[in-house]
Order: sequence, then structure tokens, then C-alpha cells
Amino acid sequence: MTPKLKEKLKELPREPGVYFHKNRAGEVIYVGKAAILKNRVRQYFQSPDRKDAKTRALVAEIDDTDWIVVDTEMDALFLESEMIKRYMPKWNILLRDDKAVSYIRIDMKSEVPCVMMTRNPEDDGAEYYGPYYGKTTIMRALRVLRKIFPYYDRPYTGRKTLNTDLGLTPGVEVGKMSAQDYKRNLRHMISYLKGNRKRLVRDIEKMMYEAAANGEYEKAAEYRNQFFGLKGLGTKIIFSDKEFLDISSDKALQELQEIIGAEKPLVRIEGYDISHQSGTNAVGSMVCFINGASDRTKYRRFKLRKQQNNDPESMFEVLSRRIHHLDDWGRPDLIVLDGSVGQLLAVRAVCAEAGVPVIGRDKSGDHSKNARVRIVLPEGSDSYRMVELAPDSHIAKLIARIDDESHRFAIQYHTLLKRKDALK
Repeated sequence: MTPKLKEKLKELPREPGVYFHKNRAGEVIYVGKAAILKNRVRQYFQSPDRKDAKTRALVAEIDDTDWIVVDTEMDALFLESEMIKRYMPKWNILLRDDKAVSYIRIDMKSEVPCVMMTRNPEDDGAEYYGPYYGKTTIMRALRVLRKIFPYYDRPYTGRKTLNTDLGLTPGVEVGKMSAQDYKRNLRHMISYLKGNRKRLVRDIEKMMYEAAANGEYEKAAEYRNQFFGLKGLGTKIIFSDKEFLDISSDKALQELQEIIGAEKPLVRIEGYDISHQSGTNAVGSMVCFINGASDRTKYRRFKLRKQQNNDPESMFEVLSRRIHHLDDWGRPDLIVLDGSVGQLLAVRAVCAEAGVPVIGRDKSGDHSKNARVRIVLPEGSDSYRMVELAPDSHIAKLIARIDDESHRFAIQYHTLLKRKDALK
């Protein structure tokens, strides 16, 4: 342990929070949560003989540690998930079993939605939140939230159950609440899952007073219960102004910004891919990463109007349709294509006209997980240059993550259409 790290450990607080282990290069190599930061972080450097080989290897790499203090263990749980998605630390991947990853699934498109846990997100129109590590922990957190925002934990049948009597469902089945009001409350819970806790508490307090002023006393009482329930969980969340959490300090995003010559940080990056089978069931995908973490609520899919075996032309159609939605979908700071020179040259004009930077990833036919990361950047009006990225670099991991996700999402939609055709 370095003298600098020894001094740092003396500053650890006794509050809950999330900690960030870093190596000598300042890279975040592990993110974890703690009920008491002082106890949990110091454990890494005590009794090495009791640790397994992987944990000892992690500790050997730790050169520095940072942390964020939050009010409750539940806040630490949700913040840990957000930070792992953003940094993708290598030791989180090496030390954790993929089977332990869970998502919260909420089918807001249903007339009466339900909230469930799953390990496998699907392209089924539902909204997914996570990943979360440790199913038991997230289930305990959901049980607490359910007392504040009652919900159905299985598809709605219209029948009264024991959970109705216990107040764990919104009571649509007995006329206690309308489906519309139930969805409104679910959106409040989703806001909490996304980390918008302070704003949510303010909004609910405002709605509580407005309902009381309008004589809607039952609704005011409902808001009052939510308000005090959330206050009881703690409200001083999430991102501090520590430098290492500033997006401009994120190594991958900073390096990518320098490579493409962007003037501002790359907050929103979108990835695109085309999938088809010999020109049939041709589709396009759009995935969205905010601050380096995927945001499934902003994903889009495109059924191509022109069914063809021509990826550059198909990519042009997708990007042309996307550019028409800059105002309502949001403006990307960078577009990453799952494709090389042909796709890049096909869309560079329409992207340049919209003022949106675009790059491609050249796989040279290799679609395996170990494919090298080589990006194609436009130069001038009709030329380009290739940049080979070190496979272990932050920027290579970020590009591969975006590219793999757009590829997965496109294949998923193509497979769905192919199955529908088979059933006709």
C-alpha cells in the first residue's frame, strides 16, 4: 500500500456510499457499494490470506481510492449500478458471475403494468432498468419501494389477492385507484430508479399541496405518504462535484472527443447497425449511450422501407430518417456506425448537413467478441483515415460496447420479423 493510499484510507467516512478503486494510471478498475464506507474499503487491505486469488490480484493493482457518500444503502445500490454501466471496470467483470446480473422490467405499454425481475432483457416493448448486481439486494430494495409506490409483481388479472388487502397493489382490481393514476405513480418510482430523487421529492410535495388546495384530499393523502416515505429513504443523492465524476474527466469519452476533434464533451453517443437475410426483413437499430452508459429508453428500431442487400444504402435510409427527429428525440454528440468505409461515405453528407459527427467501426468481417477495434473517421469531403485502437484501452472498450449493443439490438429486431413471417 502506498503512503498516499494509507492517508486516503484515514479519511473514509462511516456513511453509506459507493467507492472507486483506481490503478496508477488513474483508471477506475473496480466500483463497489458499502453500508459503511470506512469498514468496507479498509477490508480490501486486511488479512490477504483470507482472500481468493482474484481479489488479491485486484488489491495489488489499487493505487488510489475515491468515494461518494449517500444517505442510505438503497441509494448506494442504485448508484453502484449507474457507475458500473458508465465505467465498465475490468475487475467488476472478472470478479462477478454474469448469472448474478438482474434487471427490473416494467411494461408501461400495458393497460395495467407489472414490475418484475429478469436476467434477460428482451426487445418486447417493456422498459428495463439495471443491470443490478445481487438479486437478493435489489429485491429487498423493491420491497421497500413497493410500500411507497404499490405495484403488481405479475401480469394483472383483475382478481383481488392478499397483496390487495396488504396495500401492496394499487387496488385497480377493487376500484381503489384508476389504471391512469397507477401509471403515474409507477413513473414516480421509475424516476427514483433513474436517480432523480431530489426533484421527485419536490414534485410530489408540490402535487400534495395542489391536491389539498383543490379539495382532492384522498389524492393529497396519497402524495403525503409518498413524500414522507421518500424522505425516510434519504434525499441527498447522487453525483457530487468531485473531479473524477465530471464527464470531461472520463478517460474514454475524453480520448474519443480528442480523436474526432469535438469542441464539447460527448454526452450522447448513438450506435447504428443494419441486419437482414439476403435483403429480406431488413432492419436498422439505434442505441443510445448517455455519459458512456446505455439508456434503453432512448433506443429506436427501423423497419426499412426499401428491402435490399445493400448495407450502405440501408444505413443512409436509417440516418436520413433519424436526422428528421433531432428536435423530438434529441441531438447526438456523435454517431458510431457498425460498418466501415462504405457505410461512412454513404451517410457523411447527411450527417455533416445536420452538424452531427459520425465515425465507423471497421471489423473487416470479424464479428467475434475479440474483433479488433479500428475506427474510420471522415476527412474533408471525400476522404477518410483509419485509427487502430489498443484493445485494452478505455476508448476501445467504449466503442466495442456501443457497437456490440447496436449489433445485438438489430439482430433481435430482424429475428422478431423473421418469426412473424414464419407464422403467416
